[in-house]
Amino acid sequence: MDNLGVLSLVALAPIVVVGILLVGFRWPAKYAMPLGFVVVVLAAAYVWEVEPVVIAASGIQGLILACGLLYIVFGALLLLGTLANSGALASIRATFTDISPDRRVQAIIIGWLFGSFIEGASGFGTPAAVVAPLLLALGFPAMAAVMVGLTIQSTPVTFGAVGTPILVGVNDGLGGSAEVERRVSVLGLEMPDYIARIALDAAVVHAIVGTLIPLLLACMLTGFFGGRGPRGFADGLRVWRFALFAALSMTVPYVVVAGLLGPEFPALLGGLVGLAIVVTAARRGLFLPGTPWEFPPREEWQPRWTGTVRPEGDVAGRRMHPGRAWAPYLLVAVLLVLTRAVEPVQEFLTGLSVDFDGILGTEVAESLQPFYLPGFILIVASVAAYGLHRMNRTQIAASWRVAGKQLAGTAVALLFALPLVRIFINSGENAAGYESMPLTLADGAASVAGGAWPLFAPWIGALGAFVAGSNTVSNLMFSLFQFSTAENIGVAPEAVVAGQAVGGAAGNMITVHNVVAASATVGLLGREGDLIRKTILPMIYYCLAGGVLVYVLAT
Repeated sequence: MDNLGVLSLVALAPIVVVGILLVGFRWPAKYAMPLGFVVVVLAAAYVWEVEPVVIAASGIQGLILACGLLYIVFGALLLLGTLANSGALASIRATFTDISPDRRVQAIIIGWLFGSFIEGASGFGTPAAVVAPLLLALGFPAMAAVMVGLTIQSTPVTFGAVGTPILVGVNDGLGGSAEVERRVSVLGLEMPDYIARIALDAAVVHAIVGTLIPLLLACMLTGFFGGRGPRGFADGLRVWRFALFAALSMTVPYVVVAGLLGPEFPALLGGLVGLAIVVTAARRGLFLPGTPWEFPPREEWQPRWTGTVRPEGDVAGRRMHPGRAWAPYLLVAVLLVLTRAVEPVQEFLTGLSVDFDGILGTEVAESLQPFYLPGFILIVASVAAYGLHRMNRTQIAASWRVAGKQLAGTAVALLFALPLVRIFINSGENAAGYESMPLTLADGAASVAGGAWPLFAPWIGALGAFVAGSNTVSNLMFSLFQFSTAENIGVAPEAVVAGQAVGGAAGNMITVHNVVAASATVGLLGREGDLIRKTILPMIYYCLAGGVLVYVLAT
């Protein structure tokens, strides 16, 4: 079977099956992902002719990755349960109510600004796992809280985890290629300077497209969880001054940092600077809407909006000083920056790894770094809260019990989703002589697009992130492909690779295991399809607008 079109359709089959079941039929991920897993195993075995031992090893690799993700989810659940049982959430909620009772304003400050800072420090889907429970504690419906946490997984993601998607994804994806080295030489640059140029192109595209994300977020919040029809979405537009102010407060320093300091700190410093500017302005009433917007009364909420975690009922009547209440979250932020930005600390923690080399005698390998993953930091913050908040044994035991119970419901979906991803990616090791399934899909798309390819470059990045759940992995898979395609059609390859990075960030809004993990933190399992139906809208906007800008830059 050498027909590229047919191979592309076969490679697309697992994604289509999962998409139809999740989004079309609204199946829970715990049922959709096992079927997707079966389809990818059949495609790998009978079309790509991947050896059974490689399929099995890839599945084990996926299980190892799933354990790492479950570790992060558990940490987020434990921190939420700890703060709920200590009474800190009541004070945290009061802090934001004092700034503004407007839910649109709260979503923008916590999601867009605080979430961008956490993304810049950590990555790994941590922002949604932190933002969603925090919004839930403020009184947001569980589905609205997760939607906010996922939607902001866009603009800051390319520079998440202190620039990992660029420094590892793009750099290693392009590394060792003679054609890339020739291009770098023609431009009179060194490779680090060339990577920094790609990063700056990506930052410019992100800043232009991302400036509308807070306003779009407000419209989605009011339209999906407020009044019915056009009037509901119009309520979001009424916060346009504050939304654009908050957007620019992050995106302007974001681009400046990308130009001056490189790819490590745009999201981290952009989020931090924006947070300081916007909170200060909001406390003084600047740019705030005249009439605060609130969700309908709880008795009018649709059943699908709510989850099984309801921390607000646990904190009634208890208060503590805001500084003490916020201390665990501040500790999370400090530890994330310390472990990501201070190289000796990072090297020490990443060196404490559990390695799985040559799984089942194949070349498939994986490792876990239990003290570097955000899950460990979230657990440390939870333990610190026991003393800071003077918790007793009963409260501590309750927080662990709730976290463990919620985690169990997440496991099935993730224990099939991650093996599916690894088999899909590792399918390049085959007897049929085909490229891996992701590269086959990209080749098929490029053959159709021709000279208009820059318009489609972000979509391939989004596809890679949707499948792999990672902008970094998407960039590793497709950066060289994007570079080569751009050279073949005679456009600037660095702009097209930047489009890959932008699309890879946008794809994080809909990637299944991010949706599952974030949903687990608020007890919203089984509604993944409903969430993807919502977050696919900003993802489409991001790829369309990003594609146009990449086309302009490239041509």
